[in-house]
Amino acid sequence: MVKSTIEPISLQGPSELDLRQSQDLEKFLISQNLYESQTEAELREEVLGRLDGIVKEWIKGVAELQGQPIEDANANIYTFGSYRLGVHGPGADIDTLCVGPSYAKREGDFFGTEPHTMQSVLARTPGVEAFRAVTGAYVPVIEFKYSDISIDLLYAELAIPVVRHNLDIQATSTLRHCDDRSVRSLNGCRVTDMILREVPSVENFRTVLRALKLWAEKRGVYSNVTGYLGGVNWAILAAYTCKLYPNAAPSMLLSRFFWLYAQWSWPTPIMLRPIERDPSLNMPIWDPRENPRDRSHLMPIITPAYPCMNSSYNVSDCTLQVMTDEFKRGKTVCDEILLATAPSPTEWSRLFEPLPIFEGFKHYLMVEVTAANKEDFELWEGWVHSRMRLLIRSAGNMVDVRPWPKAFEPPSVEESVAEEDTLEKTKTTANGTSINGGPRCFYFIGLAKKRASTYQYGQALVIPQSKVDLTPAVNDFAHKVKDWPDRKPGMDLFVRHLLQRSLPEWVRNKNTTAAKGSGVVDGGEEEKKKRSAGGVAENGQERPSKRASIVADAEAVAAVERREDLVDWTAGGEAGPTETVAAEAVV
Repeated sequence: MVKSTIEPISLQGPSELDLRQSQDLEKFLISQNLYESQTEAELREEVLGRLDGIVKEWIKGVAELQGQPIEDANANIYTFGSYRLGVHGPGADIDTLCVGPSYAKREGDFFGTEPHTMQSVLARTPGVEAFRAVTGAYVPVIEFKYSDISIDLLYAELAIPVVRHNLDIQATSTLRHCDDRSVRSLNGCRVTDMILREVPSVENFRTVLRALKLWAEKRGVYSNVTGYLGGVNWAILAAYTCKLYPNAAPSMLLSRFFWLYAQWSWPTPIMLRPIERDPSLNMPIWDPRENPRDRSHLMPIITPAYPCMNSSYNVSDCTLQVMTDEFKRGKTVCDEILLATAPSPTEWSRLFEPLPIFEGFKHYLMVEVTAANKEDFELWEGWVHSRMRLLIRSAGNMVDVRPWPKAFEPPSVEESVAEEDTLEKTKTTANGTSINGGPRCFYFIGLAKKRASTYQYGQALVIPQSKVDLTPAVNDFAHKVKDWPDRKPGMDLFVRHLLQRSLPEWVRNKNTTAAKGSGVVDGGEEEKKKRSAGGVAENGQERPSKRASIVADAEAVAAVERREDLVDWTAGGEAGPTETVAAEAVV
């Protein structure tokens, strides 16, 4: 077992003031409805127990079909993610993993339509609803609700004939002879458990991580797929802070978190423990000395379990800058509210103030995603969302960008017809068929003039320009999104530049941190969409995807109207009559 070599910065314990401010923090988190009720907690335990029973009955059926001893047949259920970390909230799903023996194959025994498969067994189980098997994802998963508890179920097929009831999947030998999908499925649990083993105080870690997840949601930096950070990233960063201050109270840990990462010298990696190597398994690991691709990673946050990977692969220059700015803001606010002379109770609400995304910029890119029906929309929106980082990176080379990670759902078509007219746009597919009335959503990216800087993260930057042409970036993004093998008629994409004053009224009035059901797609659904689209793994690695030519809609994807392809920063942001649209692409 590789041991941690992190030396604490301070071993000082909490003062009475620290403890009081920590109590204030916990009270604030409770007021934000971040903790589930005892009734819901008991229901989760009951549902997991029932699921374990279903799995054990399933494996006996598979053993009988395969001619294996039924008395030795066993499969185990493990949990991971926010539930295993103990930071899940009301209504959150449970990430679960089923570990089975070598004769229980993923295709044909776990997934599949034959009566004996786990997929079929669950589909016909009373109390199971919203059932969906996503077999083509980077990490194949069965998604369902069981007694109103949302569950994501993965499968790992071990290369052993018997799975013991007390199997410790933390042992590296568990990975021996496993296929890649089983390794990825196992590592969700292995990483989660390793994080919990590394922190000095699990309870303090949980309080800090709950606070950070809420803060990241409020400030719009919680999204691995967009180029920010996801759940495992925030957990590793929080755990690293806890190891540096092992005796500190949550209030001080949160303050030290922002202090630490506001000045961190990226791309120096964050590692909870030294990178483990196993020549007998010889699996690829993150190693910039040997892998040229790893050297390009901007914000390496390394998973602690073998094989160690960079969990923040999607971070770009522009999203790293956004997060650094937010860390600095967090440090400033904590410095002010945690002063001994600061008001009591501690004004934690100041730290968690939602970002007014539609007030901070004069220019925006609006990405509209539409489809003919709900089923197509879920697939298409998931795919487009997983590709958004391409547009963010290319536009970020020319301007400062602030992508908001959540999609906005508009009001009904009837309510928004007038506003559609004000945007002077005709929503049609390439063949001219109207798509008004189909499901749609919008993503927004704030645009600002590139900051004057000679070097950033060791790279030379272009001198900021007064006018920037975003058309090539939009066209390239649209072409790459269009070239998706599973795209169907009606799956369309519109990208437009808008001034702040031209934003639809329903957008400007929207609370950017509203929960699902009030017009903002819940960020908690993000990973499901990525699986559906087959886009990105939890560790940020891009899934190798098929490239297929789409015969329909083969004409040029971008339609740039007049000479409106420039973002003009002159005149104090007050755009002239030809600046209504910077770049428009219709797929």
